[in-house]
Amino acid sequence: MKDFYDVVIAGGGHNGLVAAGYLAQAGLSTLILEQQPHTGGAAVSQQVFPGVDARLSRYSYLVSLLPDKIVADLGLALELRSRSVASYTPVRRGGRDLGLMVERPEGALTRESFAALTGGDAEYDAWTAFYGSVGELAQVIAPTLLDPLATSEDLRKKVDPALWEALVERPLGEIVEQRFADDTVRGVVATDSVIGTFAGLHDQSLIQNRCFLYHLIGNGTGEWRVPVGGMGAVTDALAFAARTAGASLVTNASVTAIDVDGKRGSVTWLGGDGERSVDCSFVLANVAPTTLDALRGRSTSEKPEGSQLKINLLLSRLPRLRSGEDPSRAFAGTFHIDEDYSQLESAYRQATSGSLPAVPPSEVYCHSLTDSSILSPSLVASGHQTLTVFGVHFPARLFAADNDAARDESVRRVLAGLESYLDEPLEPCIARDTDGNLCIEAKTPNDIEQSVGMPGGHIFHGDLQWPWVDDPAEAGRWGVETDAANLLICGSGARRGGAVSGIPGHNAAMALLELRP
Repeated sequence: MKDFYDVVIAGGGHNGLVAAGYLAQAGLSTLILEQQPHTGGAAVSQQVFPGVDARLSRYSYLVSLLPDKIVADLGLALELRSRSVASYTPVRRGGRDLGLMVERPEGALTRESFAALTGGDAEYDAWTAFYGSVGELAQVIAPTLLDPLATSEDLRKKVDPALWEALVERPLGEIVEQRFADDTVRGVVATDSVIGTFAGLHDQSLIQNRCFLYHLIGNGTGEWRVPVGGMGAVTDALAFAARTAGASLVTNASVTAIDVDGKRGSVTWLGGDGERSVDCSFVLANVAPTTLDALRGRSTSEKPEGSQLKINLLLSRLPRLRSGEDPSRAFAGTFHIDEDYSQLESAYRQATSGSLPAVPPSEVYCHSLTDSSILSPSLVASGHQTLTVFGVHFPARLFAADNDAARDESVRRVLAGLESYLDEPLEPCIARDTDGNLCIEAKTPNDIEQSVGMPGGHIFHGDLQWPWVDDPAEAGRWGVETDAANLLICGSGARRGGAVSGIPGHNAAMALLELRP
C-alpha cells in the first residue's frame, strides 16, 4: 500500500465502487476502505440459512435507478431481468377473494382485472392517463441525473405545469384522491411514496412526493428489474471494474477519522494490523452524512430514522391463494399485502402514535421466479422459492425499548397478513435449515444499523431530496459538495442519492475530475 493516493474513498458500498471505477479509469490512484470483510455494503447476496444453498439479496433487492450509462461506461458484466408481472394485489370484498393483476407490459388482462375489481373501465383509464403523465415527467428528469444540477424552473418549463404542481408542490395524497376512486387502486399508486420513507400521504414536508418520484424515474421508465445472480452480482461487477481499472480495495478496514483542509486530506482506519493513516488529495465519503460528521470530529446532525421491516424467507413451494390466481404469476411481480390507501394511512397513524401497525402494509418479492440462479439446482428442481417481504411504517422508534420482542411481533403480524390471503397455512410451505429451524430472517431498522452501519437503519441515509435545485446560484454543481473543496459525498446522502443507483458515485467522480489540477 502506498503512503499517498490521489483519492481515498471511505466505504466500499456500490456508490464507492462506482466512483472508484471512474476515477481509476481516469488515471487517479484510488483507495477504497471498507469496514466489512467484503465490498458491497447493503447491496450483497449471502447464504442466510445454515446448510441451505440459496443466496439471497439480503438487504436491497431490485434495481431501477442504476443508469444504463454507468453500466456501459464501466463495462459491467451485468444482466438486469424484467419481471413478467408488475404487481398483484389480493383483495377481499363482499365475501369474495379477488386480485388486481398488473401485467408487464400491460394488456387486456390488466384492463379486465381493473374492471372486475372496480366495476368498470374508469379506474383503469385514470391509471393509464396518470402513469402516462408521470412517464413524461420521468423522461425529462432521468437524463439530468448524471449531469450538473438543473434548476426547478428549467425543468418545470419542460413538463405539464398541472402535473408539476401536483407532484412537486402539493402533497401526493391530493392527486391520488382526485384521480382515483377505488381504495385499493389508490393504495397501489401511493405505496411507491412510502417505501423507505416514513410519511403520511398528506405530509406537508413532501418527502413522500420525493420518494414517489425516485421510484418512477429510473432510466426514464421506472421499471424495477431483478439482478441476475442476486444483488451481489451488481457489486461484484462494480468491484471487478474498479480493480481492473487499477483501484485498490481494502476490506476489514474501519475508518475512524477523516481530516481535510480543502487541499490535502488524510484518512485513518483500524484494521487487522492496527491503526493506520494515509494521505491524499481528495476524500470521498461513501457513508451517511451523520457518520461523516462523527468521522470529522464534529457534532453530528440529527440521526435519521429508518422505517422498514425486511423479512427474508425460503419456501419449499409457493402457497395457494384464496383468489385462485396461479401463485407463479401472482408472486412474479410485487405482491401487495394490505396496502389499500386507507390501510397505509391507518398504519402510519398507529406508528406515529408509538404502536406497531395492527394490520401492517407490506410487499412481497419472489426473485427466484425471475432468476433461479440464486438457488442451487437441487433447490430449483424441488420447487423452492425465495420470498423477500418489505414491511412499511415500521420506524426505528418502535423497536427502541425491546428490539427482539418488537421484531418477533412485527414478523408475526406481517406474515399473518400474507397468510390471510392464502388458501392454506404458510408455515408448512416454509423450508427448514439443517438445524431444523424455519428459514426466516428479519431485520428491523436497528438490526440494519448494527449489521451494515446505516444510522437509524435508514436505507437512504436520510430523507431524499429533489434531484434539482431551486436556487440558480447552485445550478451547475453536482449535489455532492461539502464545506471542504476536497471532501465530496459519494453515497446515498448526496442530493441525488438513495437506492442502488450508482448516481452519487458517478457524480462525485465527475465533480472531483472538474476540481483536480
